[in-house]
Amino acid sequence: MPTSVESGEALAVDVSCSDDSLIVILDDGRTVSVPLVWFPRLLAATPKQRKDWEPIGGGIGMHWEAIDEDISVASLLQPERFMRLAGPAPQARGRPRAKSRRPSRVARA
Repeated sequence: MPTSVESGEALAVDVSCSDDSLIVILDDGRTVSVPLVWFPRLLAATPKQRKDWEPIGGGIGMHWEAIDEDISVASLLQPERFMRLAGPAPQARGRPRAKSRRPSRVARA
């Protein structure tokens, strides 16, 4: 199925993996390197499986058939929009706490 590519969208032209990184060469000359731990299937894959990738949509993404993994170039360039990365724990959501009627320490001082 053909996929159209937006003008100016970076495309993957080569992909490799080290022991701890996924390295993607883009058609605009940039090299993107991200931690392999972001992609548990790739992390657990054999070196042979990691090498066996194919472009998706003319390079907007990469596919590894043997491990059923798909990764978009956009997710590598803006991981905060696509992946749940380690960071501060989210605030608990629930019933809002009732406000205290006692003045705060700052107000009493």
